[in-house]
Amino acid sequence: MSQNYTGSNSPLITTEPYKEFPAHSGVESIPDSRTLDESKNNRGIQPFLANETAPTLSVADAIAQMLENLGVSYAFGVAGGAMASLWGALSNSSIEVLNFRHEAGAAFAATEAYFASDRPTVVFTTAGPGITNALTGLFAARGEGAKVILLSACTSAPQRGRWAIQETSTYTLPSGGIFTSGALFNYAITIESAAQLPQIFRKLALALAQPGGFVAHLSIPTSVQTSFVEDIALPQLDVSPFAMTASKEAIAKSVELLSSGPFAIWVGFGARDAADEIRQLAEKTGAAVMCSPRGKGIFPEDHPQFVGVTGLGGHASVLTYMEQQPPLRTLVLGSRLSEPTSFWSPALVPKGGFVHVDIDPEVPGVAYPHVETFGVRSEIKAFVQELLQQLPDAPRSTISLPRPEHKPIEPAPDVDYPVRPEVLMAAIQKIIVEGSDAVVMAECGNSFTWSTHLLQFAQANRYRVSTGVGAMGHAVTGVLGAALANNGKAVGIVGDGAMLMNNEISTAVKHKIPAVWIVLNDARYNMCHQGMKILGLKGADATIPPTNFAMIARGMGAEAIVVVRESDIEPALEQAIASTVPFLIDVVIDADRPAPSGGRNKSLAAQGVKSSPAKSPVKQVSFPMV
Repeated sequence: MSQNYTGSNSPLITTEPYKEFPAHSGVESIPDSRTLDESKNNRGIQPFLANETAPTLSVADAIAQMLENLGVSYAFGVAGGAMASLWGALSNSSIEVLNFRHEAGAAFAATEAYFASDRPTVVFTTAGPGITNALTGLFAARGEGAKVILLSACTSAPQRGRWAIQETSTYTLPSGGIFTSGALFNYAITIESAAQLPQIFRKLALALAQPGGFVAHLSIPTSVQTSFVEDIALPQLDVSPFAMTASKEAIAKSVELLSSGPFAIWVGFGARDAADEIRQLAEKTGAAVMCSPRGKGIFPEDHPQFVGVTGLGGHASVLTYMEQQPPLRTLVLGSRLSEPTSFWSPALVPKGGFVHVDIDPEVPGVAYPHVETFGVRSEIKAFVQELLQQLPDAPRSTISLPRPEHKPIEPAPDVDYPVRPEVLMAAIQKIIVEGSDAVVMAECGNSFTWSTHLLQFAQANRYRVSTGVGAMGHAVTGVLGAALANNGKAVGIVGDGAMLMNNEISTAVKHKIPAVWIVLNDARYNMCHQGMKILGLKGADATIPPTNFAMIARGMGAEAIVVVRESDIEPALEQAIASTVPFLIDVVIDADRPAPSGGRNKSLAAQGVKSSPAKSPVKQVSFPMV
C-alpha cells in the first residue's frame, strides 16, 4: 500500500480570518501581493470566509480559496466553456495553473507533482469528455497513493436531459463511481449549493491529514460556479497529522517473531519516508534487504546488505539469496506484494512466513493468502523506530550476501549502430543518476524493465515507476509534474509507443518546464513483440512506423537530438542535463536485445497465456447471419 506522511504540510484549521476576494463578475479580481505571499507560505488552514459581513464571493472563488488553504500549489488540466468561471478563479488565485493538451496527461502530471512536493494537487476538466479523458490518470493516482483533487464541470440542473453541449449528468454518464465514492474516488460529490462548502472543506481537510493516498472529485454545475456565497463560515477545526502506530502488543509480537531467527527486509514504496530508519535496522540486525521496483533507492542499492530488486525487471540474486541463505521470516514494509513486485512466486516465501506492516489493514495476507502472515497496521517510520529500540544487535556476519548481477558490457561492434539498451543505461547511470540530482522516471514496458534492472540508486524518491495501473503515457507526461514541483530536472525514460500516445512537449515549452525525455526508439511496442515471441504466439503485429521524435519535439519548440551511435550517448545526455528548456533525446536502439522481463512472461504463462498446440484440431464455429 502506498503511503504518505503529511508532516508539516498537513492541514491545520485556525480561527484567523482570511482576506476575501470581491464578488465574481466575469473579470476576476486579484488580491494584493501581500495576501498572496502569505497564502503561499501558509502551511495551515484558515477560514476562507470571515464571520463578519463582507462583499459576496462566487462559489468558484470560494473553492479556489479553499484549495489554497488546503495547501494546493499546482492545478493541471484542460479548460472548457462549462468550467470557465472555475478556471478563471483558479487562474487569479495563488495556485499555479498549467493548461495541458490532454486531461490524462494533466492527471499523470498532478500525481507526480504530489510525490515530488508532498502537497495535494488539483486536476481540472470541463464537462463530458474532459472528465472521461482524465479517468485513466486519476485511476493511476489512486493506485499510486497520491493526494489529488479533481475539479470538473457538469451540466446545470435546468439543462439536464435536454441534450446540452457535452451534457454531463445521470442521463449521459453513470453516477456510480464517477460522481460517488468508490473504487476510483475516495470522496466524490456534486456541489449544488454554496451551503455545502463548509462540510466539503471539513471532509477534505480531515482526509488530507490522514496518511496514505486520497483522490477526490468535486463536480460543480456551470450555474453554481457563478452563484454567490453569503453568510457561510468554515468550521473551526484543529486538524493535526493523524499518527498511525502499532499497538504495544503488535510491536512485542513482531519483536518476538523477528528475534527467533534470521530475517530479511522487503522494502516497498510505502516505506519511502523511513529510509534512514530502515538502513539503521538492517545494519543493527544484519538483515538482507530487497526492494520492490517502486522501492528502489529507499535502501541504498550499493550497500553490501542489498540483495536486489524483486519482480518486474528484478534480479536473480534475490532468488539466489532465498535458496542459499534462506531467512526464517521476512519483514515486509510498505509493499502490497503485488504481481509486479513478487509475481506471487513461492520461491520468495520464507519458512516462517511474513511480518507485514502497512497502513492499510486489508493488505497483509492478500498476495500470499496461504502463507502465515502477522499483519501490523502502522506507519512504517514509527514501526521501525520501535524495532530499533527493542531488537537486539546481531553479531557481525562474515558471510557475504548475493549481489545484483551486472554483466559486463561487451566491447562495441565495429559499427556502433544501433544503440544497445544496456549501453544507454550505463550512460544514464553515469551522467544522470550519479552526475545530477534529477528525478528519474521510467515508462511501462521495456523502458521499465531496462531501467529497473540496470540503474542503481542510493537515495529514496529519485526513481519513479507505476506498478499498479502501469498506464502508457504516465512517465511521458508525469515528468512535467515532477520537474515542476521539484523545481529542477526530471528525466523520463520512455518508449516510442508511449511517446506517440500521450506527450506534453508543447505544455513543457509553454510553461518552461525543464523536462527531459529519453526515447527508446525501436519502432515497436517491444515488450509486446518480445513477449509474444517468447510465449510462442504468432501473427500479432506490434510494429510502429519509424518516427523522428527529435523533429517532432523541435517542431513544438523544444530542443532535441537524435542519437544513433553509442559513442554519441554521453555527450547528448550531458547536453540535455545542462539545458534549461525542455529537451528530447531520440535514441535509436537495437530492438532485438532481449529485455530483462522473463519474470513477467513466466507469470503470464502461469496464468494460462500460452501458444496453441501446433496440430490441434480446428473446430468450425458458426456465427449467426446478421
